[in-house]
Amino acid sequence: MNQQPSPDEQVFFTLSPGRTVDIQIDFPVKFRTKAILVGFELGKYIILKHPAPQQMKNYSDVFVEGNGVVVRYLLEGQQGECYAFKSTIRNITKIPEKFIFLSYPKQIENRQLRTHQRFVTHLPAAIQAKDENDASHGTQLKGIISDISSKGCGFVFKTENPNLKVSQKDIIVMIRNPNNEGVFIPAKVCNSRFEDGKVNVGIKFEDDDEQIKTLLTQLYIDL
Repeated sequence: MNQQPSPDEQVFFTLSPGRTVDIQIDFPVKFRTKAILVGFELGKYIILKHPAPQQMKNYSDVFVEGNGVVVRYLLEGQQGECYAFKSTIRNITKIPEKFIFLSYPKQIENRQLRTHQRFVTHLPAAIQAKDENDASHGTQLKGIISDISSKGCGFVFKTENPNLKVSQKDIIVMIRNPNNEGVFIPAKVCNSRFEDGKVNVGIKFEDDDEQIKTLLTQLYIDL
């Protein structure tokens, strides 16, 4: 009889191949790096591709069969959640690629990263760095607001450069409200990551900005 996967196990594998996860190994030295999800067989194993094979050579005493691994990854959504599970290295291949085979996890833990629910949107917007006088300056990045709450938003823009990131800094978020009026919201970049030809930027608004409350009301979003 096949054992049915738990809901948490099913959640993990909504991650599609090509997604990046964080892996941590604590023995014989503490080591953290990134790896790319290649695939899995439900209940049996997970396959990761190391993005920097040279590291595997330098840390050959770390990447060994039987060594314990902690895997972490983020899933964006209304609440934003961090997932983590413990596993062991089952096998490491060199041909055709350097793949890491992990035992399928028995349990996956998760915690919410946001205290305020975000609502999915598709608002055209732009972000720009803010100077000491609270004025915008520098390159303007155009994209969309993918989700929003009274405390922050997710901003997404397209790029062909996989190494492009938005540094943590003070910015101005520029949005057109439903009345086609410009809204300029002071905010701060918290994180960014490249995925599938897009950069996803996590943004935190400055506290208690009345413009945000007005915008959410116009979008029929209850605070």
